[in-house]
Amino acid sequence: MKILNKIRGDFLGGIVSSIVALPQALAFGVATGLGASAGLWSAIILCLVAGILGGVLVSGPTGPVAIILTSLIITNSLDLQTIVLVMVLASIFQVILGLSPFPGIVKYVPYPVISGFMNGVGVLLIFLQINPLVGQAIASSPINSFKNLFINPINNEAMILGGLTLLIVFLTPKKLNRIFPSQIIALIIGTIISVKLGFNVDRISEISFALPKLILPSIDTQVILDCIPYALVIAVISSSESLLTGLVVDSLTKSKTPAKRILISQGIGNFFCGITGSLYGSAATMRSAAAINAGATTRLVTFINPLILLCVLILFSDFAKQIPLAVLAGILIKIGYDIIDTKLLKVIKYAPRDDLYVLLVVFLLTVFYNLIFAVGAGITLAALLYAKRVADKTSLGVKTIQDDEINELEKQLFKAYNYQIRVVHIDGQFFFGSATQLISQFEEQLGTKFLIINYESASLLDISAIFALEDIIVRLQDQKIKVMMIVKNEEVLNQLKDLNILAQLGENNVFYNEYDAVQNAKERIKKKFLLS
Repeated sequence: MKILNKIRGDFLGGIVSSIVALPQALAFGVATGLGASAGLWSAIILCLVAGILGGVLVSGPTGPVAIILTSLIITNSLDLQTIVLVMVLASIFQVILGLSPFPGIVKYVPYPVISGFMNGVGVLLIFLQINPLVGQAIASSPINSFKNLFINPINNEAMILGGLTLLIVFLTPKKLNRIFPSQIIALIIGTIISVKLGFNVDRISEISFALPKLILPSIDTQVILDCIPYALVIAVISSSESLLTGLVVDSLTKSKTPAKRILISQGIGNFFCGITGSLYGSAATMRSAAAINAGATTRLVTFINPLILLCVLILFSDFAKQIPLAVLAGILIKIGYDIIDTKLLKVIKYAPRDDLYVLLVVFLLTVFYNLIFAVGAGITLAALLYAKRVADKTSLGVKTIQDDEINELEKQLFKAYNYQIRVVHIDGQFFFGSATQLISQFEEQLGTKFLIINYESASLLDISAIFALEDIIVRLQDQKIKVMMIVKNEEVLNQLKDLNILAQLGENNVFYNEYDAVQNAKERIKKKFLLS
């Protein structure tokens, strides 16, 4: 019975994730200029190959990678052989990254760099779809996009379809959206209306069931050298997104997928996508989460998902040809909106100024200059600002003084309570570098009932540390561990209060000294023991 339930869950997960993947794959394929079929075949090939070699990760074309390819293709007017070369090189680099220490290093990229890039990608995706939304050709940059909007004629029928699509994808109730994604609803309704009313709008038209052909990449030495920087960025962005998806899947399934296996499987899958002219992709967070929430538990889901997409390609290709580009533009605008880091925007007024500088620089460079340069510039700027911050703090010469009585108290905890109570000291500045390491140290606290986090520094937390601390608290609470915190600095306490961290902990779990926290935990354990 358990096996049947697992199979049923995988089938449902495959169906749900394919419904989510279909409109996105078509839209990303059209947006890059490689065609809708390139997006659809990418969703089929990558999901299947990466599923065989990887784990329960539903893969396919995704926003960040697609927008890099779109920008690269439009800006440089590359021919198909050169595009294939970039994707093949990127897949090779991705396998190399999987064999390297990269999966462990990527966590050190500061949050403002990631957020600035993701916000930039989301806004860039929205800007580039403004023209197709009103029946115009896609522009090469946001500035040209706005110029064309006022210079070129607008197709009113396309604008009606685009507006209708936006209303559907943004206003569909969440309950309905969970059962049947709004993007599919918009795609079906928009296409039917355009056909029934005979709208004169641009459509997909070129999609076919024909198997993708083998395409040999350009082998010119100079072209290869020119393509290496682009390929490296695509490999890094795809790998980072895949690793993030792996973390989400592990959290949902309570399992552990090896990071190196994720990258190697994605690299091999993308190699096959590249040589067939299909879109480069990555493990997709939204699709993977949708599959797991529908009941998927094994890699069988990565076979069901592409099988359903293949059936759609065979049975509904005539319908797919009629899909208006304005409808796909509306769907991509919603995807761009979803990429924007709204979590950060909610707390941005409390963010340290240095973090905002980094985020703003990466965001503006991503939108208005160059995606590749933006990431490198952001990491460099963040490193320089951090170096300055550390240098400023070092000049103060602050030292930590241990209390012998407290040390003795902690030594006695094991004898008396068998590690039901643990005290963890966070010494020094809690910043983006230390935050990611601390998360891994909190992964398992077996036998612990109360965990006391003693933050002894007077330094304010940066955004990465804030979200890391929130993540630590959530993970520990999920393990039924009571989390208590000691904060000795008033400014840090006010910062945690402003960001609702204290509310998440409960104010009765926040203390000013370690002795009171330990005594409180002891009393609660004794009380629980007496009640039981």
